[in-house]
Amino acid sequence: MKNTLCGLLLTAALSGHALAAEKLTLVLDWYINPDHAPIMVAEQIGAFRAEGLDVNIVSPSDAALPPRLVAAKQADLAITYQPQLHFFADQGLPLVRIGTLITSPLNTVITLDKKITSPAGLAGKKIGYSVSGIEQATLSTMLKHEHLKADNVRLINVNFQLVSALLAGQVDAVIGGYRNIEAQELKLKGKDPVVFNVEDYGVPAYDELVIVANRDAVNDPRIKKFLIALKKGTDYLLAHPQESWLAFAKAHPELNTPLNQLAWQNSLPLFAKDPAKLDPARYQAYEQFLFDNKLIKKMTPVADYAVEVH
Repeated sequence: MKNTLCGLLLTAALSGHALAAEKLTLVLDWYINPDHAPIMVAEQIGAFRAEGLDVNIVSPSDAALPPRLVAAKQADLAITYQPQLHFFADQGLPLVRIGTLITSPLNTVITLDKKITSPAGLAGKKIGYSVSGIEQATLSTMLKHEHLKADNVRLINVNFQLVSALLAGQVDAVIGGYRNIEAQELKLKGKDPVVFNVEDYGVPAYDELVIVANRDAVNDPRIKKFLIALKKGTDYLLAHPQESWLAFAKAHPELNTPLNQLAWQNSLPLFAKDPAKLDPARYQAYEQFLFDNKLIKKMTPVADYAVEVH
């Protein structure tokens, strides 16, 4: 009887161990917002649990921290930006892109001046920006595409106050506003913004939001499980956008605002339908763009910082 009881307890313990979810920490690029919809929906529908994962989704206190936590093996995965990934590779950080969240650039040039129908119309205008370096290179490339030079416009640092600077007439246009956020915010304020997508004017297309792991963990089976669950979340989100929004708004009432609802809708076409899929040529082209603009010191092989997990 005693042996039988011990056997039953051992079987139960082993079964419980087999069913225990594997913990995985994902650090977001910033606070939770509609850009993270596929992740939030995967959590809503139990997709992570179905893959045997217990995913701890963390919002960072500092937007610069997430990739560095992964590089230091203090977190499993982090959300970051493809342009930043190239900088990390240039610095020798052991980070590898293992998935994509948003496959399209979000960056735009926005103006309220209807007379400006292309970036060529920016000649002689004041352009507000927030981040030096990459935004200047992006704008310069867009102007060159329209046969203008960088000094044909006047750049003004508006310290992340893109919308207010535009509304106040402090600048004629801004670069750095997102098509799914600032452009929608202007519409909510009764404006009809003219929006120029950077990739339409000579800037190589890139993945806005990517998921990175430490190079030593690329073959961790949890990563494949995470990507399978994320695809389930994306599929469900695209099939049930309104239902998913209502669940998100209920779970995060502080985010239930007209702007976030509009951003949620406008982000839907931008999400990676297959988060694991990688286009190496695209990464190579953006690496070349950064190198040509002297924003990175060397060309790094794509395989060193981006992989497709099978």
